[in-house]
Amino acid sequence: MKRSHLLFLLIVPVISSRAENFILNGHLISHIEYRMDQSIVPAPGTRLLVLSYVEPPDFDSPSYRQSIDQFHLSFSTDPARIEKVRDNRGNSVITATWIGPPDQIRATVSFLAANRTRLQPLVTSARFPPKRLPADVVVYLQPTSQVPSDDAAIIRRAKALTKNAATEFDAVQKILTWIVDYIRYELRPDAYGAAYALETGLGNCQNYSHLTAALMRAVGIPVRIVNGITLKEAYHARTGKGILTMRMAQGRHSWIEVYFPDLGWIPFDPQQMQLFVSNRFIRIEVGLDNNETVADGCVRWRQSSGYTGMPVFHESIRASFSTDEVRLTADRQNYGPRKILFTPAVEAEFSALFFREASEAPAVFTAEVPGGVDLPMPVMFGNLDFPEDIDFLETRSPGESPADSLRMLTRNFLVETAEYVTSGGQQYAQTFLVDRPVMIHQTGLALHKFGGHGQLWVELLRDDGTGRPGEAVAVTQLKPLSQISAAAGYRWEDFDFDTPVRLEPGRYWLVLAYTGSPVVNWFFSYGKPVGPSDGTRYKVLFDEDWDRILNYEFNYRIIGSTGM
Repeated sequence: MKRSHLLFLLIVPVISSRAENFILNGHLISHIEYRMDQSIVPAPGTRLLVLSYVEPPDFDSPSYRQSIDQFHLSFSTDPARIEKVRDNRGNSVITATWIGPPDQIRATVSFLAANRTRLQPLVTSARFPPKRLPADVVVYLQPTSQVPSDDAAIIRRAKALTKNAATEFDAVQKILTWIVDYIRYELRPDAYGAAYALETGLGNCQNYSHLTAALMRAVGIPVRIVNGITLKEAYHARTGKGILTMRMAQGRHSWIEVYFPDLGWIPFDPQQMQLFVSNRFIRIEVGLDNNETVADGCVRWRQSSGYTGMPVFHESIRASFSTDEVRLTADRQNYGPRKILFTPAVEAEFSALFFREASEAPAVFTAEVPGGVDLPMPVMFGNLDFPEDIDFLETRSPGESPADSLRMLTRNFLVETAEYVTSGGQQYAQTFLVDRPVMIHQTGLALHKFGGHGQLWVELLRDDGTGRPGEAVAVTQLKPLSQISAAAGYRWEDFDFDTPVRLEPGRYWLVLAYTGSPVVNWFFSYGKPVGPSDGTRYKVLFDEDWDRILNYEFNYRIIGSTGM
């Protein structure tokens, strides 16, 4: 009697010799009309409700400048009192207090932001480690529970990365290059500190910021944590391979600022950006770590004895770009991380980092088959990790009970990273690699239906040999939109092939196609957790080629069998 053995194969890329360090040159200049609307329904028995906000400051650095005008905060019901103070990190904090609050409070924050990102060569001769730091800068060398720069493992890693660095920029780029390749983005990590990120190699924006800050502080480089908002407006840079499109989710975000004695505080987003952030960032609050920078968007309350429960909180952000001038070029360098990192040109003494040569073909990890029998084995691979069935509007950080007995909700860093992929005139493609013959039965995409009507299907294409979608291999069955749930959140929507499709080793593409007018989003992961950096593409009406590259990777899965 034959026995079947279930085996799942995870196909992941190995380190490539191809660096993905892009030097950006040019500028982004925008005027933004910003509005945030909040709705707060107090918990049962609430006697005291306190909402807090931080007024965004003006900020100027060699690469990024923010100017705020016409800041306005309003409420549907006037609070009993409003107070405005400047905290010990320089944040302008506004608190509004209600005694016996109404059943619902609506709050609106609005302002105009004139933001500029200037990507011209930066000149720094700051030595490493930096010397004679101002007193107000030295504080940002302190360890905290989330940024344990005094931890032995953190110190060892930081010293190993920077042992040959002579300049501060050399040390900074060595640490950040390692961070970009080491951490894989995880939307809902189990913890948000540097220790978790170092141990697991996983984390969201808070983990990226905390681990980068911990490593830099451990070797004497001051770093402060920045909290603010990122906007979803895409921007483009011309490269030798076509057009590189950069986009983030809209919502709360955490990044860092690094102090250079000859440049001042310079913003970084450790997920992808060095020595700058784009003008799609709204800078709001700074501190030692994210436990400290909790004022903006914080909800606190006290309930009468015997009552439990939490307030219901909704927050929505709208941003309109009244002007938006983008003039950027991107040049790939032959050094840097395997994952994408963007930076302006820097005139400084530093040593370029190179990675060992390796094939771009994926590594396949298999389990041993008992008895050595060569049987067909199930296979599932792809960019598999995303938060299924999460309602992003409802999710909020858990309530806490600090010493002052006020319970607290802090802001939510859980953002919806998704692309509207059924917009008229645009089509999206995601690549995947196979290193052995495989029979494909089904492919799945992480989708959410908002409405509309029509049908969806997936086209399977070969690569044309230049890293772009080529000729068709097969097409899945049509899926009527009515068969896709409209419930909140994203989930796998699988598309079946009429008959299994045999694929030889190589590179292939999944292209989402549709008829009618469906309104569907496809979830994506920041960076390129699985595939090559140019493996997510799109084209617009009248494009003859797939020369538009996206800086993220869609969540997809391939289901089939191997060993046949």
